[in-house]
Amino acid sequence: MLKRIVLYLRKKLLLVIFIGFIIGIVATIYSHKLIEATSTVESCKMCHVHPHVFDSWKLSVHYDTKVGIHIQCVDCHLPPKGQGYLKEKIKASARDAYGYFFKDSADFNWEAKSTLDQAQHHVFKTSCIHCHENLFPLTLTKKGQDAHLYYTQKEGELRCINCHLNVGHYDPNALHAQNVNFGSSSDEDKEVFSESTKVIEFTDFTEQIPNTTVSFKMKAIPGGSFKIGSPESEPMRKQDEGPVKQVNISPFFMAEVEVNWTEFLAFYSATATEGRSTDTEGSRRYTEVDAITGPTPPYGQPDQNWGLGKRPAITMSYNAAETYCRWLSEVTGKTYRLPTEAEWEYACRGGSDSPYFFEGSPKDFSQKGLFRKLFGKSNETIAKYIIFNENSNLKTQEPDLVEANPFGLKNMLGNAAEYCSDWYSADAYSDLKDGVTDPKGPVSGEEHVIRGGSFKSNLDDVRCAARDYTKTDAWLKTDPQMPKSIWWLSDCNFIGFRVVCEFDENTGK
Repeated sequence: MLKRIVLYLRKKLLLVIFIGFIIGIVATIYSHKLIEATSTVESCKMCHVHPHVFDSWKLSVHYDTKVGIHIQCVDCHLPPKGQGYLKEKIKASARDAYGYFFKDSADFNWEAKSTLDQAQHHVFKTSCIHCHENLFPLTLTKKGQDAHLYYTQKEGELRCINCHLNVGHYDPNALHAQNVNFGSSSDEDKEVFSESTKVIEFTDFTEQIPNTTVSFKMKAIPGGSFKIGSPESEPMRKQDEGPVKQVNISPFFMAEVEVNWTEFLAFYSATATEGRSTDTEGSRRYTEVDAITGPTPPYGQPDQNWGLGKRPAITMSYNAAETYCRWLSEVTGKTYRLPTEAEWEYACRGGSDSPYFFEGSPKDFSQKGLFRKLFGKSNETIAKYIIFNENSNLKTQEPDLVEANPFGLKNMLGNAAEYCSDWYSADAYSDLKDGVTDPKGPVSGEEHVIRGGSFKSNLDDVRCAARDYTKTDAWLKTDPQMPKSIWWLSDCNFIGFRVVCEFDENTGK
């Protein structure tokens, strides 16, 4: 009897296993079909309502390939199968479905989502290498070989899209080549200034750049004393902001806004020695230039296609900013230079000793946490004075969008970070003596101070005392030139600069 029961149960168990096996096979087949069905371009279109994503894909080199293969959405936006494909597919599907059903696509910043900063989160390097196994094909140019050789040396730091961002979605404004036409414009209808502005007293003035149509406002910053750095009690404070020291500052002039593209291109047009237009016989046609050598033509579009004009000039190196100041000094007869870190913070504070030059603390404006979102201060207050990550649309803006600080200076905090003349040191303030006048920072170093935060910055980086420094190697990773450019930054789109003018014998002192 017992044997019959055991035999019966064994048959039942085998039947269950068999049925389970069949169900497993069927489930595997249909789940595979489901995965394949939801990995087509048509299925992607169901959730993705990007205004031009599919049109730009069809115009790209990844659609109309030389071998006739159409690269699909999942070929770039998911890793290869067997390398986390299913996991990333589930994550991407959940994210896209949530966005489709619970968000308004009209509110999406599609332009920002196409930048390297955000694209790196949804394009997989393993997928690029899965198809492009040979980085040195016979058809590769010498420049391409140099670039790929550099990539193999920095493979842990670089992604393929550092250089090939637009291969999957064509962008007519994207240029990954020497831009010999950069900055060419015509101001024939504007007045050309014959001389610079004469300054005979310490008051605000508008500088005129001789032989150009360009002018800009300079603010008279009165001398005084202030405490540089931040106290240990300041929210979001970093260690390199102290100890606080009393510093005296002599009077000086400072530009109302960062050097904009119109101003920088006046320098570029007068000093650049390559890429100028040619005459009818094909020879170089140079205008009279200063003894100062200016920038070479950039690779790509330095303004990121956000616009030139009044927007702050960005992506130029510290060397370019310093050279601009030397050129401006020569053509105007005044003493222009980059501000010292002490001058910058003194001018930024405008007489205040709080985290910002207006009322409020970083904690007041923080939107982290439900309680702060419901009961914290509105960001309308800080947005009146600062262009930062929450109101910038992740790009630079024109200066008139914000109000000035007590000294009449705009965008000291945010929009574009600004070079200072000082070498950076984390303990620079430890070496300062209380009561020192016009300190200039360490006598040597490897990187320079930058101040003010940018359109990418959070609340902690747009405080008056917040410090940062240049990252020369990191900001030139994908420069295709050998050696790297001394004028343009390939991997930093948030740095600019503001000039100061000394109140000396050249300005009527």
